Amino acid sequence: QVQLVESGGGLVQAGGSLRLSCAASERTFSASDMGWFRQAPGKEREFVAAISRSGGVTKHADSVKGRFTISRDNAKKTVFLQMNSLKPEDTAVYYCSLLPTIWSDPPRASGSWGQGTQVTVSS
Repeated sequence: QVQLVESGGGLVQAGGSLRLSCAASERTFSASDMGWFRQAPGKEREFVAAISRSGGVTKHADSVKGRFTISRDNAKKTVFLQMNSLKPEDTAVYYCSLLPTIWSDPPRASGSWGQGTQVTVSS
């Protein structure tokens, strides 16, 4: 079973930036579409961003479009989420996951999750 380890979260003021990383143990990482999701207290987990196996196709939720950017490094089996212009409503635990496909709307996770990384944005 794939292991996913998220890192890079923290406490930041509104308007600040963070870069999240997700390292995967999956040998076929380069053959997998990947995504970031987040879950705020009392809310359901929601889609944030997705990237195709080659990195050539990306999707971002409307709430983060223009502020967040997903990318990947297949040689390092790592997917990144660059988060700029952070807002208090971005506060959540962020998770990465393999995607069965990037083409569902919105993309859905495969069901394998890491421990997540906490992002807290103060106003």
